[in-house]
Amino acid sequence: MASAQSFALLFDRLGEPMITPKGEQNALFRLTEQHLGDNYQANGIELNNRFGDSASEEILLANMKNVPEFRKAKKLPHDADFSLFLPAHQEMADEVLDVLMGIPENELQQFLSTCVFTRVNLNPQLFNYCYSVALMHRRDTRNVPIQNLAETFPSKFMDSQVFGQARQTAAVSAQGAPRIPIIIPRDYTATDLDIEHRMAYFREDIGVNLHHWHWHLIYPFSANQLSIVAKDRRGELFYYMHSQIIARYNGERLNNSLARVKKFSNWNEPIPEAYFPKLDSLTSSRGWPPRQADMVWQDLNRPANGLNITVNDMKRWRRNVEDAISTGLVRNPDGTTKPLDIDTLGNMIEASALSPNSELYGALHNNGHSFTAFMHDPTHRYLENFGVMADESTTMRDPFFYRWHGFIDDLFQKFKESTHVRPYTRSELENPGVQISSVRVESGTGEMNTLNTFWMQSDVDLSRGLDFSERGPVYVRFTHLNHRSFKYVIDVNNTGDARRATVRIFMSPKFDERKLPWKLSDQRKMFIEMDRFVVPLNAGQNTITRQSTESSVTIPFEQSFRDLSAQSGSPRADSLASFNFCGCGWPQHMLVPKGTEAGAPYDLFVMLSNYDLDSVNNPDGSEMSCVEASSFCGLKDRLYPDRRSMGYPFDRPSSSAANIQDFILPNMSLVDVTIRLQNVTEQNPRNPQN
Repeated sequence: MASAQSFALLFDRLGEPMITPKGEQNALFRLTEQHLGDNYQANGIELNNRFGDSASEEILLANMKNVPEFRKAKKLPHDADFSLFLPAHQEMADEVLDVLMGIPENELQQFLSTCVFTRVNLNPQLFNYCYSVALMHRRDTRNVPIQNLAETFPSKFMDSQVFGQARQTAAVSAQGAPRIPIIIPRDYTATDLDIEHRMAYFREDIGVNLHHWHWHLIYPFSANQLSIVAKDRRGELFYYMHSQIIARYNGERLNNSLARVKKFSNWNEPIPEAYFPKLDSLTSSRGWPPRQADMVWQDLNRPANGLNITVNDMKRWRRNVEDAISTGLVRNPDGTTKPLDIDTLGNMIEASALSPNSELYGALHNNGHSFTAFMHDPTHRYLENFGVMADESTTMRDPFFYRWHGFIDDLFQKFKESTHVRPYTRSELENPGVQISSVRVESGTGEMNTLNTFWMQSDVDLSRGLDFSERGPVYVRFTHLNHRSFKYVIDVNNTGDARRATVRIFMSPKFDERKLPWKLSDQRKMFIEMDRFVVPLNAGQNTITRQSTESSVTIPFEQSFRDLSAQSGSPRADSLASFNFCGCGWPQHMLVPKGTEAGAPYDLFVMLSNYDLDSVNNPDGSEMSCVEASSFCGLKDRLYPDRRSMGYPFDRPSSSAANIQDFILPNMSLVDVTIRLQNVTEQNPRNPQN
């Protein structure tokens, strides 16, 4: 029988051939003639048999009833990098997904056999993406854990100098030497001569980039099987998740004495921000191309990537999207129109397969990534690869990502501020009979209304991504932001009957870059969601306590960097399904902004909204059960767990309040908090002991 562990082993060392054993336990897939691939047709079975002499377990493979042709997917060389932003690569991925999703449910032996064939014959990055999406969307493999990409392709996340040291460590450790972690320096991509490097701790954080990769794994924008794309409110979630990233990034910029990010709206002007990623691709054996300062967008003509787009094409699509926003109407391919809503706008701008008219509205977001990623070789003259902006797992490293998404977010905000979106009425904001009497934040250090951040060093095991090296863990140690744990304590008076309420917690810098109080029209875009949860309210006085580690926005550190080898069992069981789905949450260690050593003043906003207007009819009544990250990632196979617009109550301007103080109603509270950076570095207590 095909076990969950058998499927998990297909993530192991994707650069190694399938004739060799897999995993720490030395399990061997017993290949048939169907599974050999071009390189091992002559002697593959013989070599596979030889490795079987030392294997601890043999996994038998069924003969495939239908051998896939993969006419498009086989065109991508094994040593090429893969990007979903490239139309040619999208078509390849769609073809592979059709095969993997087309195998009948519960024919797991056939599915496993086909997956082995796919891994043998296709590019490893293409396989990893399609395999992960298939596991996540097939009902009979929902318990197979999706491998953390930082373990599968570690070269996408850390300094290329690490890998030579890592192989040396693996070799000597195999002979009994202690496994000493390899230290990744904090400043390896630039110096502080580049003011944008102040933000490197945010942009290059491994957990932040894993979140972005995992989100796009759950919400693919392309697939022939539309059910993979057409999840509840996915277009709105595209807007909200990226909008929250921009709000967090802008807040961090203020903490580093930088102005909010300048959106990239003039597409003819040079881009002053340079980026030198210092990453090498272990797949293509090439360095990721840098971007020099003051480069400009140029027309793209790269037939091998399926790209033939001009900057004027982008401008035309932009005008059409802006016309839809100003009129509040979407034009369908047959010429009819329908009212524009935020979910449709998200699918139009990205653009996903759900776009109502891809000819008219193009793919602004996706092509903006491509234009930036190919600035150094727009016509493929020099056979250069794409830059970091064209890979979901590396794009957030680039300072320009935030300028581009500043523009994308501005399109959404223009719609929210248009006459086609009505400001909230008082009745939509209030919760009659519910009054917040006090809110405080209690830090684990004993301080009140003060959050403390610090630096932490944590270890990640690279060994699963180190092809052709000795087995055994190889640790790298990286430095990241963290914070002391804290809890919210909210005192509420309920003058009505027992009921439920939704607690919504947001936070924003108290002042703008000029140290002046915000206008609400600007500050509403700076509020970051910290938590959202449903509570029962008894009649009379209630005290609500909520730990910071319970946030609906984040996933715990050990889920970002989890050990998959310990997880096994039936591939059909449900225990890991929501775990895989919610693995895309914002990393817990980045929940709290950095603050400053002197202490950065923040506004903490707490609201108890009317649950009758919030609730959705999800099956079995267990709303918010996926507590890890439902705010950013929704719930697997269910409705988004909040009927309100995402970002409520700050997703649209107020018709009456000029500042946040004027906005407060009895069911809301505004508290001054301070975020103080303790500029010390501590070891993660979970780090393995040598």
